[in-house]
Amino acid sequence: MPTDTDFMHMAIDLATTKMHEGHGGPFGAIIVRDGTVIAHGFNRVTSTLDPTAHAEIDAIRKACQRLASFRLDGCQIYVNCEPCPMCLAALYWAGIQKITYAADRTDAAAIGFADELIYQEIGKPPAGRSIPMAQLMRQEALASFAAWQAFEGKIAY
Repeated sequence: MPTDTDFMHMAIDLATTKMHEGHGGPFGAIIVRDGTVIAHGFNRVTSTLDPTAHAEIDAIRKACQRLASFRLDGCQIYVNCEPCPMCLAALYWAGIQKITYAADRTDAAAIGFADELIYQEIGKPPAGRSIPMAQLMRQEALASFAAWQAFEGKIAY
């Protein structure tokens, strides 16, 4: 049965291979359940012109399709770098059980990736962030929330 080290080697090798093939940055992800690889993903930001096409997002999408579920309960992910805030949030939304990573956010920052900056921005109040934020029409928007709360056909997540 493959070990944590085996799965991490897969993630690192995938990141390097796909980067050299021109898909995007040096990031790879392997999603595993019960010792079996469910899906793999790699960074496709530059090749797809999609800033959300990170390795973890790619792997989550593939795993959810394979399992026919928006939840990845019982799954864990191996990534060659600590997930950025977007990917970390997506992993929480997906219900990933465990995240194992190799390099960290400071390593990513050292080669030009903004993970650490974004982590810092999230901790600030909206008015203190570098991208201006403004709230508008809150009461009107809350009507949609009330409709969701009353909707009998909703699938909670």
